[in-house]
Amino acid sequence: MVIRVVVVDDQDMVRSGFAALLSAQSDIDVVGEAPNGRLGVQVARSTHPDVVLMDVRMPEMNGLEAARHLLDPPPGVTHRPKVLMLTTFDIDDYVHEALRAGASGFLLKDAPVAELVQAVRVIAAGEALLAPSVTRRLIEEVARRGPAPRGKARVRLNRLTPRETEVLTLVAQGMSNGEIAAALVVAEQTVKTHMTRMLAKLGARDRAQLVVLAYESGLITPGGSA
Repeated sequence: MVIRVVVVDDQDMVRSGFAALLSAQSDIDVVGEAPNGRLGVQVARSTHPDVVLMDVRMPEMNGLEAARHLLDPPPGVTHRPKVLMLTTFDIDDYVHEALRAGASGFLLKDAPVAELVQAVRVIAAGEALLAPSVTRRLIEEVARRGPAPRGKARVRLNRLTPRETEVLTLVAQGMSNGEIAAALVVAEQTVKTHMTRMLAKLGARDRAQLVVLAYESGLITPGGSA
């Protein structure tokens, strides 16, 4: 399967560089580029990409607002691409809101080429870019800034079985499905089944929103402890 990608960044060299790097991969096709969020939404709506690489800070419309337009489209628009947020900062004010809006993860712009390519593949496959330690650190930092009220989030978690809650805890600590399977001594397919059921019960789009919910409910506290 060829992964269709749109790159949205206001820096011409960065945008062109990412597009060139991704286009060099046999399984990735860059179908569009845009210099700001407003045009990024337009390009994504016309090209129907699988993944949108979205810079956070841009003129006219920032990446967070653009992500919201793509992930919560108006009536009549059915296409919802995966969104991978890009940032030059270790800590960014928009990260938590981006994940809550439905972005599938985020990546530092100075990440190695192999990490960028792998991130696109991971996002396209329906996973979330939450395993790298830098991502864990970012989520923990935004959680420290002031978590949302925990009552409603806790009520939602009551829908989970004890084993599902255990899996969610490990997901929020940044473990992959394989690592969770090893920790719980179960098959990886069993973990995937738990993930599917949790997403349905909690009304979450993907792994990223599960992690946000785990922090907001107090199931996981900054630093990774349950």
